[in-house]
Amino acid sequence: MDIEIEIIVHLLTSLAIGLLIGIERGWSGKKEEEGDRVAGIRTFSLIGLLGGISAIISGIVGMWILGIAFAAVAAMAVASYIIDVRRHQDIGTTTAYTKILTFSLGAWAAFGYHLLALGATTLVVALLGLKPVLHKWVKGIETKEIYAGIKLLIISVVLLPLLPNQGYGPWEAINPRWIWWMVVLISGISFVGYFAIKYVGNRLGTLVTSITGGLASSTAVTLSMANFARNQDTKSLFMAGVMIASSIMFIRIMVEVSIVNPLLIPALWIPVAVMFLAVLSGGLWLLSKKSNDDHDPHIEIENPLKLMTAFKFGFFLAVILFLSIAMKEWFGDEGIYLISIISGLMDVDAITLSLSRLAIDDIDDDVAVLGIILASVTNTMTKGFIFAFIAGFKKSLQLLGLMIFSAILGIGTALIVI
Repeated sequence: MDIEIEIIVHLLTSLAIGLLIGIERGWSGKKEEEGDRVAGIRTFSLIGLLGGISAIISGIVGMWILGIAFAAVAAMAVASYIIDVRRHQDIGTTTAYTKILTFSLGAWAAFGYHLLALGATTLVVALLGLKPVLHKWVKGIETKEIYAGIKLLIISVVLLPLLPNQGYGPWEAINPRWIWWMVVLISGISFVGYFAIKYVGNRLGTLVTSITGGLASSTAVTLSMANFARNQDTKSLFMAGVMIASSIMFIRIMVEVSIVNPLLIPALWIPVAVMFLAVLSGGLWLLSKKSNDDHDPHIEIENPLKLMTAFKFGFFLAVILFLSIAMKEWFGDEGIYLISIISGLMDVDAITLSLSRLAIDDIDDDVAVLGIILASVTNTMTKGFIFAFIAGFKKSLQLLGLMIFSAILGIGTALIVI
């Protein structure tokens, strides 16, 4: 009886897969006449069920039965495609491939991989249903973005495996593969942020613009907001954008640390969370004070994925990593704190990655945590002064005050926690 129940569950899962895909295919072809549709909910449901039955029978008589059933479904899909092309001059192959995929998913489920098959089915339905959105995105992709994607593949798939995975130089501080892996990581995060602000951020106001822009470059957002604010009487909207974008930096820090050295998270997350909430709350408060006459700015962020930019970041990361070890050897923990502050003036990613790696073998976790907090505080304050310098100090006092308050909270919490 248990075997019979198991078989029923397999078949129901296969049928559910066919139903899900069939519903989407039927909905997408709802405008067509009944006789014009090659396949709908019934057809796909039967294909999914056929895949499940064939898989179950193959376990009894042999896998050849599954191969024959698959070939039959593929042949029917090709025949239906040829007929559809002749009748409607439609050369799209999506439905034909979907039939074959439905059969395969139904068979996969019948072999006992229910959740995996249903998860893959969900992705299939999402891809089919998002056709208009995906086509719109593809049309919006520029040539330079295609090249940027190719560059990302080059630096990750081609260059990364070729680099030696060992330390070089004094203290064996420079590991080419690890440094380049960090370049790929930061480039990937910035690339995601670039597309986020292009397709989402600028269309949904300052809040979303600042969040998506912060993923790509909070410094770029700061410069853009400051230039907008320079000739405006009311600067609350633009100061809010700077603080919200700056808060995203703390999310980047946690992502980077969790990838390089997750053991730092228990000591790091509390001060980072305090600073994140303080900076974000300040930004939302400033956003609530914006005038009705204020217009949401359109932020332009340069495509971050350039090979020269990647090489520069890799070189900068190598220098910071080397100096961190050198300062530790020469001046102890105080040397780490000094290089953290100096590095934070320019970039927080490099010092975060460096200290996270050093904390694995070379420095105490508490030193790494405090160094990361000092760098993030310095970087946050630097963005505040950049904005004030461009937009005017007198009307930027609220921004500076909120950032100083957030910095005090972050450092104070870090000292208590560690």
